[in-house]
Amino acid sequence: MKILVINAGSSSLKYQLFDMSTGAVLAKGLCEKIGLTGAITHKRPGKENYEEDYPMPTHNEAIALVLKLLTDPELGVIADVDEISAVGHRFAHGGKLTKSCFLGEEEIKYIESIIPINPLHGPPALKGVAACKAVLPNKPHVGVFDTSFYSGFDKKSYVYPLPYEWYEKYGVRRYGFHGTSHRFVSAKACEFLGMDYATSKIISCHIGSGSSITAIDCGKAVDTSMGFTPQEGLPMGTRCGTIDPSIVSYVCEQSGMSVAEVNDALNKKSGLLGVSGVSNDARYVWDAADQGNERAQLAMDLLVHNAKKIIGSYVAEMNGIDILIFTAGLGENDRRARQLIGDNMEYLGIKMDKDANMNGPRGENIVISAPDSKVKVVVIPTDEEYMIASDTYDLVK
Repeated sequence: MKILVINAGSSSLKYQLFDMSTGAVLAKGLCEKIGLTGAITHKRPGKENYEEDYPMPTHNEAIALVLKLLTDPELGVIADVDEISAVGHRFAHGGKLTKSCFLGEEEIKYIESIIPINPLHGPPALKGVAACKAVLPNKPHVGVFDTSFYSGFDKKSYVYPLPYEWYEKYGVRRYGFHGTSHRFVSAKACEFLGMDYATSKIISCHIGSGSSITAIDCGKAVDTSMGFTPQEGLPMGTRCGTIDPSIVSYVCEQSGMSVAEVNDALNKKSGLLGVSGVSNDARYVWDAADQGNERAQLAMDLLVHNAKKIIGSYVAEMNGIDILIFTAGLGENDRRARQLIGDNMEYLGIKMDKDANMNGPRGENIVISAPDSKVKVVVIPTDEEYMIASDTYDLVK
């Protein structure tokens, strides 16, 4: 069975085609600048990449181009679109949809209804579904939701200490995000280490341009750092993370900025970028710090400091930890940040192997804890697309 996975953004569309009989990726790519100039990068294992500027006014043209390339006699990997058995779509927010499901009329209408609490990610994901259904109307379409991993939370983990009617009337609660990634790497870490997922206490650090940390106790997510939106928790590339909510009204009063303008600053002008004044990319922030830029050093210190606090709180919440995972852009590639986060936590049973961390291979599952560390510290490359394909396969088969 071949599964096409689609991850649609506001002006981009990522795709991967999986052969589920082997788990192999047959092709993958990225459509960029949708609605602008348009460009595509199409990749096939062992073959030269195809890159081309191509006008894509909407997601419809992007999907049509993807299917054209997948079936092209020279660039393609299948003879006909009928070889695609189903399409899996990534959604950041599922609201009350607590597990992956077929996307029928009722489900689409519900996802449209929660756009007010998911304004950034909801609309483009729905555009991707509509575009795919237009050209593949007779294929099953499945939605896989980042929030669904947290559907088993105890109420004390998701209700905010606010007027209770806000939760009842407006759905104000902790939803959590990056769940598809945390679900994949936590299971993969246990498989890699030969440990039992159903009995392990795991803390998974998905650290990238967007970052979250999740506590998984005996196979069940019990807490996570992101909340009502992906804004809560760690300082990120351009997002502030957790702050005192009174800051919003105070800055509005002092500056004359509107709530929307302050919210935009919290999402797009804060985090590493806001503190350092250099970049939202940690590589450039580290470079500036090494050249004596004190604000750049502070930005990275804030990231490390807050990651340690969250990890420590989750160890307390679960009464222990067996595995600490690093994944995503920074988690997989920023050896320096990993080392600083893992250092000085021996009391919690975490002891880093500096040589393994600083010199180990990239892009592989590796152990970076010392041999005598009570807690296994690992780097696990995430694969959200495979999880989407897997959930889609399980539903369709």
